Amino acid sequence: MSEERGAAERNHEMRDGGRIAYLVERRRRPSFTQSGLFWLGGFNSSMEGEKASSLARWAKAKGRECVRFDYSGHGRSGGRLEDGTISKWLDQSAAIFDEITTGPQILIGSSMGGWLALLLLCRHLGERAAGDVRIRGLILLAPAADMSERLMWDRFPPEIRDEIMDRGVYHRPSAYGDGPYPITRALIEDGRNHLILEASLEVPCPVRILQGLEDPDVPWQHAVDLAQALDGDDVTVELIKGGDHRLSGDRDILRLFRTIDALMAQVDG
Repeated sequence: MSEERGAAERNHEMRDGGRIAYLVERRRRPSFTQSGLFWLGGFNSSMEGEKASSLARWAKAKGRECVRFDYSGHGRSGGRLEDGTISKWLDQSAAIFDEITTGPQILIGSSMGGWLALLLLCRHLGERAAGDVRIRGLILLAPAADMSERLMWDRFPPEIRDEIMDRGVYHRPSAYGDGPYPITRALIEDGRNHLILEASLEVPCPVRILQGLEDPDVPWQHAVDLAQALDGDDVTVELIKGGDHRLSGDRDILRLFRTIDALMAQVDG
């Protein structure tokens, strides 16, 4: 058992009976001014991946709260990946955010987690009074907003679309040695209930987007389209020459830490 698991791993029971595993580092001292960090990972990722683990160590050194978790069918949580949908993973994200985090937070979403971070912000704003909003900012790494439609369905040739509709699933090869990924009819159809690129999405907090120019999964143009779709006066996109999709190299992680530091200095006052 890793030190991280032995110290902090917990399980949250969802109303549908699902078990969501999470890891948490608490602030050194209770604070209602210092933002914590809430990590939302990508499709088929793990809260024990390089970026998430590095973020937790950095937060601990800074005395900041950091909460990370695995969606159902991911990492150490229960369930099957092929049973997941954006609606289901959004509900899990909201449950962990509402029940586990404390005080103000900065959401950090990677790939699919960037889409879920924006959807979580929308839900949070809809449920809270103006003075009770705890989300102070978003940092999105190669955000795969509307991925099931724009980055999957729209790119698939007719024979793959037919396979998804007729058989209910297409097993998509992975370039990262962790595939194939099951792309289900339920994932595609449910995703259409959460599309944001064609809407004007209000974001009353700062948004920082980090995007690699050599990303084969989320083209840099997609990140620019997302920034244009966000209705906020503090949205920036940083394009990284040579950057890939995962942005998990040493330089990428240091860039993430600098971005967090700058955002915390801005929103924490």
